[in-house]
Amino acid sequence: MACTHDHSCEDHDCSSNWSLYKHIDLAKVTALNEANPGSVKSVFKAWEERLNSSGERLESNEGDPELLVYIPFTSDVKIKSISVVGGADGTSPSKLRVFINREGIDFSDAQSMQPVQEWELVENLQGVLEYQTRYSKFQSVANITLHFPESFGGDTTQIHYIGFKGEATQLKRDVVATIVYEITPNPSDHKTRAETGGGLSHVE
Repeated sequence: MACTHDHSCEDHDCSSNWSLYKHIDLAKVTALNEANPGSVKSVFKAWEERLNSSGERLESNEGDPELLVYIPFTSDVKIKSISVVGGADGTSPSKLRVFINREGIDFSDAQSMQPVQEWELVENLQGVLEYQTRYSKFQSVANITLHFPESFGGDTTQIHYIGFKGEATQLKRDVVATIVYEITPNPSDHKTRAETGGGLSHVE
């Protein structure tokens, strides 16, 4: 359901303060079926830059509009909404299916697995629409995979921007891993004597 905001976005959670852009582990972001390898990284940018299409874009291979995008975060996050700005002339993605904390998903997996949530998208060329998540299902998200199965009839799917709004935990993932490692007993240090060896909003 679309909702028109009648407030200043700077004072509400549609502002850049809620953007999770800085928490994306950009170096590890990947995409399957991208025409230009590595171009997927260009669609993740600051909220204020979402309509800047002067640079590179993510585009699927000609004649095959399906895309699969894997995004890991540097810390666990809670995702409130997702925004997608696609291409013109029928090249915007028309559907989005989302998987959480599942690494190594390929197209076969994505097509057969039940997503945490899915949306029928609309062409969002002006970047004013956001898709609300079922917030209770999108807690403690370490990574998210976005499956775009088809476009609005174009031979390819083009994406200029993907954004997430929400909250991040205070500890970065490498710090958490270190803490877990340090508090986990090492069996070799404790040998016994017997041992010898988971809605749509309008923002303006």
